[in-house]
Amino acid sequence: MAKLKTGVFGCRRGGNYVSLMASRPDDIEVVALCDREIEKLGAKDTVPDARCFTDFDEFLTWGRENGMQAVFLANYFHQHAPFAIKCMEAGMDVVSECTSASTLRECVELVECVERTGRKYMIAENYPFSTRNLEMKRIVDSGALGSVLYAQGEYNHGGTGDSVRNDAQGEFHWRAWLPKTYYNTHALGPLMYMTDSMPLYVSARAAHSDYLYAYREYRHAYDGAAYMFCEMDNGMVAVCTGCTAAASDYSRYRIVGDDAGIEGGGHTEGVRMFWHTYTKPANEEERIKHITPDLASMGEKAARAAGSGHGGGDWWIVDNMLEYFVNGVEPFFNVYRGVAMSAVAILGWKSCLNHGENFRIPNFRSLKERDLVRDDDLTPFPGDNGEPHTMPSSVPFSDRPYKKGCPDKINR
Repeated sequence: MAKLKTGVFGCRRGGNYVSLMASRPDDIEVVALCDREIEKLGAKDTVPDARCFTDFDEFLTWGRENGMQAVFLANYFHQHAPFAIKCMEAGMDVVSECTSASTLRECVELVECVERTGRKYMIAENYPFSTRNLEMKRIVDSGALGSVLYAQGEYNHGGTGDSVRNDAQGEFHWRAWLPKTYYNTHALGPLMYMTDSMPLYVSARAAHSDYLYAYREYRHAYDGAAYMFCEMDNGMVAVCTGCTAAASDYSRYRIVGDDAGIEGGGHTEGVRMFWHTYTKPANEEERIKHITPDLASMGEKAARAAGSGHGGGDWWIVDNMLEYFVNGVEPFFNVYRGVAMSAVAILGWKSCLNHGENFRIPNFRSLKERDLVRDDDLTPFPGDNGEPHTMPSSVPFSDRPYKKGCPDKINR
């Protein structure tokens, strides 16, 4: 079987995936890299034979002329859709890291590009594939929980004052303007995967952070967290965060059915399973038990994945890419689930700005529903050169009259 010739755009985050691809030389050949600061990054040393570019159009032109079949997008968080469309129109399949689109208009354009070109597209959402979350999915699929009632997902990624300042690299960098609902795939994605469900409606609230507000000179998005309440198509309720940047605890997940529930936190910890007092099976000694995932029972691939980043999730993304692009095995996180997560983030933020107003998630398989949001390009992100954003990046502080004044500086 011929190797999958792949290019990587964005070598800071993408560098980890370059290493994973390079560890599978019989399957993948990384033929090109593209980044504005490629000389400063280690990906170039990992694949020394790859061609290097600082201009995306040159990278894409070279790839088209030299048989590049796929592109792994790890560029700026809010700019994936336009580049994914360029790649697919150039005849290449796409992996998009983190989020599909930053506006509803981009969601429509992305779906229609996939349908028009027939190219393959998937989201590199890695958290569902940590060993712990795979075990949680196995338990849900077994039926042990009964009917699933609700699920909760938190993605916590805290930082010090230095990281708050330094991660936003420039006045118009996306991290300086990121509302707290937008980075939601690590919280919502695992819930969708474990329960095989899709979001139908979202209502959300954002919480002000004194800590982040003190750094408003560097970050114009100073809400510390946002919680989104989603009605799902399997009848359950899902509650999830975006990236809770003011909290520095690990991420955690919880799924509760009418017979039992499960929960877990961190990438490498086990799973806590509990039965309700009236449902404990007779063959179980305790109502609560702790489960350590058995890698041997998960197969050879799970053992190989265990040593990679994010609890093994990064390895599974590369494997899913190969199975999809080479063997035609459809991944769970296809374009429709990808834009659904993006729509929850976008409409969740509109809900925060409107005191929890409920919004319906469009069915992007439907042309009629796509037409309803086709021209919706509201965005909280300014352009690279300071072009104005069209939505606030934080809930206006004046909307919280019950909150006392914020300190000028917080040390952490």
